[in-house]
Amino acid sequence: MCFHPFEPSVKVGLPLRFTYPFAYTPHQLCVVAAGQVQAYVALQTQWRYELQQGKMFGVLVVRSPKGNLGFLTAFSGQIAGVASLPFFVPPVFDYLQPDGYFKKHEAEISAVNKRIVDIENADDRRLALGRLDNLASCAEAEIGAFKLQMADDKRQRDALRKAGGLSTEQEVELIRQSQFQKAELKRLKLRWSAKIGEAKSAVALFDDQINQLKKQREEMSFQLQNWLFTKFVFLNARGEKADLLQIFESSTQPLPPAGAGECCAPKLLQYAYVNGYTPLCMAEFWWGNSPKQEVRRHGEYYPACKSKCEPILRFMLQGLSVEDSPVLARAVAQNRVEVVFEDDWYIVVNKPSGMLSVPGKINADSLVEHLRRQRTDLSSVELMVVHRLDMDTSGLLVIAKSLDAFKKLQNLFETRQVHKRYTALLNGRIPYPVQPLIHEFNDQPHPVGRISLPLCPDVTNRPHQMVSYDYGKEAVTFYEIVGYEEGYTRVSFFPQTGRTHQLRVHAAHSSGLNTPIVGDDLYGKPASRLFLHAAELVFVHPFTQKTVVFCKEAGF
Repeated sequence: MCFHPFEPSVKVGLPLRFTYPFAYTPHQLCVVAAGQVQAYVALQTQWRYELQQGKMFGVLVVRSPKGNLGFLTAFSGQIAGVASLPFFVPPVFDYLQPDGYFKKHEAEISAVNKRIVDIENADDRRLALGRLDNLASCAEAEIGAFKLQMADDKRQRDALRKAGGLSTEQEVELIRQSQFQKAELKRLKLRWSAKIGEAKSAVALFDDQINQLKKQREEMSFQLQNWLFTKFVFLNARGEKADLLQIFESSTQPLPPAGAGECCAPKLLQYAYVNGYTPLCMAEFWWGNSPKQEVRRHGEYYPACKSKCEPILRFMLQGLSVEDSPVLARAVAQNRVEVVFEDDWYIVVNKPSGMLSVPGKINADSLVEHLRRQRTDLSSVELMVVHRLDMDTSGLLVIAKSLDAFKKLQNLFETRQVHKRYTALLNGRIPYPVQPLIHEFNDQPHPVGRISLPLCPDVTNRPHQMVSYDYGKEAVTFYEIVGYEEGYTRVSFFPQTGRTHQLRVHAAHSSGLNTPIVGDDLYGKPASRLFLHAAELVFVHPFTQKTVVFCKEAGF
């Protein structure tokens, strides 16, 4: 049974509008439902090892056609190699049926792939490749030796000419020797080229077969994938239908990514619409160990992914009254931006949380636009933000008044000659570093811990960043524990590099501090704001050559 009614003892008010799925605080009914799912999952010993590796689960609170209040639940992808299991809603389209179209054609693609591997590893091909390599080596050795002989003979001829006394006949003979060797080198190269060409032709017979099979495999895979896309047909609250190709056609990603439609949220909404349930609110949580790349913590709630789910959910939520994006809600109009310092070249401001550093994708105020409205005397000044802070991060930010000033200070940031200190409140208590280092900041020694986790964009879930030792760029952060406050930890961060979301990921990731910053709705839990503040900047002023120190402590 997929519908799970709440116990009569559950007395919680209903949400006014449906959950905005890409940034939310779970409604209490979702928390109750998730608790029941977690209790059920914890009892399933047959999945224990697989679930330890980590799996996303979701709950959708609904009203049944008979008016009963309860929830539906789903898991992302498959468990134990199947997409349908009791207790959970079925997939939007189950392509894993053993005798189904997908499995049949997948087996045909696998057969083609096996033929490719067989030809690549065939003894005849190995022999042909070995002969080709041997001929190439022999050719290189013989031609090289002949060239050395030619060079030695040339030195002897040059010595004879330098000694003088050569007759006309002797000079002609020396010229004849030189011409003969040059011609012989060409003949030698041609002989080896013919032998190597013949060997390459023998290898090409195999490679042509491989390339044709690869082309066949690519076409078969493309056709099967497109067939699959057309089978994932989604409903929205208005009763309208669209398949994956139609949904993604108008998005920035024309082709749906692999696994689109197999996440929790689309499964839950689809089942509700098909069976007449009214969606009320929704939440997704991670169960199991933290993955090595993404920030995922056991039992924590997370928004729907962007690349796979955003286009689908934009369609499926049409017809529902959905909460406003909290990101837009945080981007409220600010009264004034505090100017901390100003001279002929730079303006240092204290950027409020909720303000963009530069114009972005969302329709919200940005720092320079706001400053121009606040200061009419800057209307004709070329203002350029030298470095950036996340929209939700508050603190010190430098604006250049000219292109020359911008380039000079930006170079200091890029070459790591700007010392930065951030203040953050972490959502838990972290231990002191076992082997603290000494970090000099503003001429003061600080015993700090060190985090080094390479970062790169998570292309399947922008704007998230992830840890990747294969593709990530070096990201190093020093941190100092300032103190503990009722279950929280106040820290100072000293970033040595400037990667996107560096401090947020280094705080939240299981290989970092494993404790998210309070209010981090990307890597932790939402709150009234992100409790991260750029408190101090120290650098040598590019024009006065004096060390400048700007400090504005956090207001939290």
